[in-house]
Amino acid sequence: MKERTLRVLEFTRIREILAEGALTQAGAEKCRMLEPADELTAVQALQAETEEATVILQYTGGHPLIVFPDIKPALVICEKGGSLSAGMLLNVAELLRASRAAQDALVTNRENTPILRAKAEGLFVSRNIEKDITDAIISEDEIADRASSELMNIRRHLRGAQDRIREKLNQMIHSAALQKALQDPIITVRNNRYVLPVKAEFRSSVPGLVHDQSSSGATLFIEPMTAVEMGNELKQWELKEQQEIARILAALSAEAAPYASAMAETQEQLAELDFIFAKGLLSRRFFCVSPKMNNEGHLKIIRGRHPLIDPEKVVPSTIWLGKQPGGQSGKAGSNGEDEEGFNTLIITGPNTGGKTVTLKTVGLFTLMAQAGLQVPADPGTELAVFEQVFADIGDEQSIEQSLSTFSGHMTNIVEIMHEVTPRDLVLFDELGAGTDPTEGAALAQSILTRLLHINVRTMATTHYSELKAFALTTKGVENASVEFDVETLRPTYRLSIGVPGKSNAFEISRRLGLPENLIDAARELLSGNAIRFEDVIANAEYHRQVAEKERQLAEEAGRETVRLRNEAEQLRREMEQKREQMLRKSREEAKHIVDQARRESESVIAELKKMKKNAAQGDVSVNDLRRRLDRESDALAEGLGRADPDGGEAPKTVKEGDQVKILTLGVEGTVLAPPDEKGEVRLQAGMMKFTAELSQLRLIRQAPVKEKTTVRAKTGMMTRTVKSECDVRGMNLEEALDAVSLYLDEAVLAGLNEVYIIHGKGTGILRTGIQQDLRKNKHVKGFRRGMYGEGEEGVTVVTLK
Repeated sequence: MKERTLRVLEFTRIREILAEGALTQAGAEKCRMLEPADELTAVQALQAETEEATVILQYTGGHPLIVFPDIKPALVICEKGGSLSAGMLLNVAELLRASRAAQDALVTNRENTPILRAKAEGLFVSRNIEKDITDAIISEDEIADRASSELMNIRRHLRGAQDRIREKLNQMIHSAALQKALQDPIITVRNNRYVLPVKAEFRSSVPGLVHDQSSSGATLFIEPMTAVEMGNELKQWELKEQQEIARILAALSAEAAPYASAMAETQEQLAELDFIFAKGLLSRRFFCVSPKMNNEGHLKIIRGRHPLIDPEKVVPSTIWLGKQPGGQSGKAGSNGEDEEGFNTLIITGPNTGGKTVTLKTVGLFTLMAQAGLQVPADPGTELAVFEQVFADIGDEQSIEQSLSTFSGHMTNIVEIMHEVTPRDLVLFDELGAGTDPTEGAALAQSILTRLLHINVRTMATTHYSELKAFALTTKGVENASVEFDVETLRPTYRLSIGVPGKSNAFEISRRLGLPENLIDAARELLSGNAIRFEDVIANAEYHRQVAEKERQLAEEAGRETVRLRNEAEQLRREMEQKREQMLRKSREEAKHIVDQARRESESVIAELKKMKKNAAQGDVSVNDLRRRLDRESDALAEGLGRADPDGGEAPKTVKEGDQVKILTLGVEGTVLAPPDEKGEVRLQAGMMKFTAELSQLRLIRQAPVKEKTTVRAKTGMMTRTVKSECDVRGMNLEEALDAVSLYLDEAVLAGLNEVYIIHGKGTGILRTGIQQDLRKNKHVKGFRRGMYGEGEEGVTVVTLK
């Protein structure tokens, strides 16, 4: 791409914004060097990289890389066998840490990021080199004692020598003989030697070496002779320390040297990953999508937004060139059938209406997409790959070259016409402007015709009515217009393809206060054809705007319909929740009644056993107990008048011996007598006898069951039928616990020893909750998971007491 095109379409500004998202200088430099590719496969590969970067940024919620330094100078020294400084080695360790972090973040089981995973897998990682460097070097100016045993030993002797010198000099400071000779009772350092500040007149009182004096000459810094030998010893240990540090740095450099080329390549790969994630961050910043790319020159931008315009002010535009969305053409041919499409789009409309922005949006989107950047548009956007994008936009007037506006534009157009090929995109802003309107329009039409004949995709803005008519009558050329609101004298920036625009000069002048007679005089100067053509355009534009407003009203009505539907759905859900709550409450009350009945029955059994010991009072006690049971069963029946939660219809009548389900209790019972005149039926469930309304009963249509799933237990009072399994799949935990509790009560009364609770595998919530409840149930002796053939994890086998 020509540098002028990149500058005119503001791609250079996009590169600078892209560089802001890079972590490192190397990554930012790659951003600034970004160039559009001109091969479809290359563009698709670049787009795939960017898409994977956006996916990973979405997964991680942040940047997966960490900052790394430039170690190329250090690697050059390594390759030549030199020794690196402590700072350079720390940079090497930092690069290895960044490489390791990149692998940890990108080499995963995700199947939708194969490109970045492959790049990360190629990074050089050496945990040993990284650890050796970081263990040995604390900072650029400090080597750790643990860097080597020899260094640790040297520093121990070094600290001992320092302590001995300080101790000796402290003794001298506090001696009475030197009190008057010292300027200050302190120990200081000059030329890396420990010295005392001595007054000049007492020089002879402190024999030793003078290392320095004050600016006034009043103070001499003397190393006493008694400390000179100790100072020499200290100096020797310091030299040994420096030699050992140099040896350690050389050893670490030698350890890294064999991998210098691998680390250089890793730095380049990390910079490339930094650049790729900068593209992903740009996509997130501008809410971009990955466009579909083609080699046929078809453009279809859906609600495209120029990225350099304030997001709060930008008006999205839908633009296509070649074929309409859906593969249809822009206009009908003479035979009434759709043509293949149009290669030339002529955009008309008033100044400041957004024509130039439309051109720049198409050009910039094309450059961004071919450079591997996603574009700020809606899904479904499709762009083409071009070899060159030519743009004649802006004022090319040059005083130095004595070029007029027209000459400047024409110089650029001449260059375009010499170089253009069918694989290029050409953008003209105000084609033919700057000269005589008649000649300019004719020249513009000639240029557009030439480009049309050689099948070049072209977009041009103009004010010339001749070009509007040219688009209306020429196959492969289509009109478009930017909308202008004459009432407010403001552009709406909406683009309409298929409708020529109108300059609205007369209407704008009238709204601004130009006298009507001047406007009428101007109209008379226009030719009749021009007036009729402008009237046709105005009429078409009026009806288009009316249709657009009606479409907006229809969309609003549709949104209102959706809102009402959502409110109705919300109301339905709330009613369903209330219904579930009522059913849950009913079950809880029923469970409470059944528990009370069970306690009464247990009390009756206890009293019967007591009466067995006292036979003399047996008849009276039995009658009292029978009346008591009747009262309890009647009271129980009063609470059963609730809605049927399980659906189905109530039977019209029942006969003695029918098996029925009592809805409010959720248990089965046997009919003892047909309904009486009040519609009440005498029932027996387990040991309890009571009455219930016919509407609360459901006939049980029992299917044939295997013997192993049904157990009949004979008690002293009646025969009870209970299944050996309880299926709670599909219930929530609270419902399942209620059902299991009721079932276990029935199973105990029926005399079952082992039963099966079928809860399914699922997430394990039902299994865990039920098993926790079984541990607290007084009827449960123990339980286990189902074995192979019994349902395994989906079944709990319960042993009853």
